[in-house]
Formats: sequence, C-alpha cells, structure tokens
Amino acid sequence: MASPPGLELSTAVAASLPDWSEIMAHLSGPELHHAVDALSAADKAGRPLVQPRCGVGGHHEMVELLRDLGSAGPGILSITIDSHTRLRRYEVAAALARTRPKDLNGYPLVAHGWQRGRELCSVVDVPVEVRHGSPDARDLFAMALASGITSFEGGGIGYNLPYSKNFPLRESMLAWQQVDRVCGEAAQSGVIIDRELFGTLSGVLVPPSVSLAITLIESVAASREGVRCLSVSYPQGGEVHQDVAALRCIRSLFGRYLDPEVTVYPVLHQFMGVFPRLRESAVALILQGGLLARLGGATKVVSKTEQEAYGIPDQAANAAGIRLTALGASEMFDFVQLDEDRIAEEMHWIEREVMELVEPVLEQENLFEAISSAFARGSLDIPFSASVNARSQVLPKRDRHGCIRYGRTGALPFSTATRRRNDACLVSEQVDDRNALESVTADLYYLLRREAQLIPSGLGRGPRDR
Repeated sequence: MASPPGLELSTAVAASLPDWSEIMAHLSGPELHHAVDALSAADKAGRPLVQPRCGVGGHHEMVELLRDLGSAGPGILSITIDSHTRLRRYEVAAALARTRPKDLNGYPLVAHGWQRGRELCSVVDVPVEVRHGSPDARDLFAMALASGITSFEGGGIGYNLPYSKNFPLRESMLAWQQVDRVCGEAAQSGVIIDRELFGTLSGVLVPPSVSLAITLIESVAASREGVRCLSVSYPQGGEVHQDVAALRCIRSLFGRYLDPEVTVYPVLHQFMGVFPRLRESAVALILQGGLLARLGGATKVVSKTEQEAYGIPDQAANAAGIRLTALGASEMFDFVQLDEDRIAEEMHWIEREVMELVEPVLEQENLFEAISSAFARGSLDIPFSASVNARSQVLPKRDRHGCIRYGRTGALPFSTATRRRNDACLVSEQVDDRNALESVTADLYYLLRREAQLIPSGLGRGPRDR
C-alpha cells in the first residue's frame, strides 16, 4: 500500500512516499523518539517540558537550527512549516527552497521530502512536532509520518477559521477527519501519534471558554476516529489566576466528554499578543509563563523570547527563551502560591461556559453538520477570525484585574446566570467612556500599559538596541 489507508493525497505526494508498511515499520523502530513518551514522562514528573517554535526554508539551515536549539534543553522540538506549503502551493515552495530559501517563513517539508525529514529527526535526541496552520494538511501529514515525526498539530476548526478567509469549514473538518482516522489506525498497531489542538485560535484576547470549547469539540471528533493522545493548547491570557484555572479545566472538562482510553495533556502557549518592549519585562513574562504552566498542571509549554516585540527572534534568543521557561517551571519557584479560592471560582465559571457552548453541538447526530450550523448561527464563534465562516460577533474585554471576559457575547448560547456573572466582572469603579475600538486596542496593549506603569522610564531598552 503506497499511502496511509483512507488518506486522500495529491498524486505527486502519494507517488513520492514509501510504502505504508515501511512507514509503520520506521515509526515502530526503537531508535525513534516518540512525543507520547516525552509527554508521559513530563506529566509524571509534574514539570512541563518546553518546546520552541522554529522553522527556516533551507534544509542545511534547519538541521543546524535544530541542533543548536537542542543544546538548550527542550523536551520537544518544532518544525514550523512555511505558508506556501500550508496552502498546498508545493511548486512555489519547492522553487523558493531551491533558489531563495530565506524568503520562506518556515520549512517546506513536502518540497524537501521525507528522506530529509528523517534526517531532521535523526540529528536531535528529542521528539519533533510539525506546526503549521493548514486547513487541509493531508499531504503534509503523510510526509510527516514518513519522516518519523510523531506529533502533529492542528484541527478542522482551529487551523481554518483563524487563518483562512474562504476555506469551507465542512471541507476542513472532513480533511482532518482523515488525518485523525490514520492516527486511529496507527494506534491499533501500537504507534501513538500525538495530536495537538490549537486552542490559541486568533492568538489575542481569546476568552478561555472559547478556546476550550473549540478544542473540546475537535477532541470529540478526533477520539471518534481512534486518536488516543491529545495535546490541548491554551493561550496565556495575561491574568495568572484565570490562566491557571483554564489549564486545570482541561483535564476535568475533557475527561467528562472523552473515552478514558484517550490521554489528554494540557499545553500552554506563552503570551501571543503584543509583547513587552523592554528586555526586563519580556524576561519576566517568559518566566511567569513557565511558572503558571506548572501551577496549572500543563504537560508542555510552547516558549517565547525576549525579542518577540521586534520580529522573528534569532537563534540565541530562542535558546534563551527555552532556558528561561524551564527556569520558571523549576523548583526555584515552588514557594509561589496563588489564591486557590479565586482559581476555583474561575474554574467553575469556565467549565459552565464551555458546557453551555458545546453541549448543543455534541448532542446532535451529525457532528460536522452541527459544527457548521453553529458557526453559521453564531452560537459558536471566534473573535477576530479571518474567515467568512465565523461571524466574529464576540468582542472580548478585560476586567479590572486583567481577566478576559465578554464585552459582547454575540449569539453565544449563554444562560442568564452566566451572562449576569460576566457583566458583574466587568463592572468597574471607573467609568469607561472609550468606544469599542479604543477599548479593544487598550486591551490588546494591556502588557505594554502595565510595563509603563511598573517599570521606571529608561530602565531597560529593547534587545536589539543594545
């Protein structure tokens, strides 16, 4: 069999792959590093492993990047895929890889091929995950499996609506159903592929219940196809009690809706919004991300760097981000304690909001039709979505503590009690006379405003100004 069973591939990709039995034999080999083993070990140890983002166009450069970042002590490494490959423009990606690889914003795995993919996996002593952003990743997934990559990120909602304008939601769900079905087939043969779901969505001001509702629905869909390992990611919002509560909700909520045979690992993506400009406050935010990942029970944390405010970080900053994150999650900060009553209250309401969002969808006989209909009605929604398939009527707003609430709930099917509690959290002692655009902009720049308040002027400069 030339390609994974049930996975509809483009003719050129299918022809380039080794036989499915050879792929399975390689994935079963004792020399391969499996993501599920690294995640399981980190979960038992109670310390999250750290994973950086990284991807460049040239193969030799990608090899060197992985080697260099591997020396910083990550638990998993990434191959971030370029935009052309994400959109299945393989010929464009291949041409650029040959002539101008620096023009690619990631590694074109389909163009480079599975033999080079195996080389990437062989040069490091930790598992490798493919991170991308494709609404239809079937070709890329097949190439990743042939490469020996044992963790694959994405889902039919999270890798469509935040990224693509016109890609039909039902088509992306069906494409990812095939990916998940192959993972299920592999699991029956003893090969467990970790499937990470992208709860980060649009990356900024994502209310926790929106993030968890989307990944929960994707998890149910994946588990029905036989997926047995799910990493559920959540984006750091900026208020530590709410972030810890959201991470802890992943285990309790998902355990309620998924088969016990499905293992769920919470994942924190460090802050993806407008990053502090001063090195000192950027370092503090990265350390805090490692700390709250541990306090929230995360198994993995995807790291950021002190150069985020200035563009794509260099290799040294990326390595430093790995070490800083690991330091934040280390025993050095075991003395830190949070207000557990406050966390428990947040967990109660996050779980209630998620259940009110997902249960009308999950109770329908045809899950994919229910998902499409819910987004069409706005009873599922994503703020700031790039897609015509989402209404984007939800308007997030920070409360006076910095927690992300709902300034507008759109057509989300929240109960009266949930709406009342949300509105109560947004009651402020100060009258907010800003319009909606000014209010959202202020919330997007939340950490910059806090930086200006907390750090004396001139204390630090940007890392590239020194």
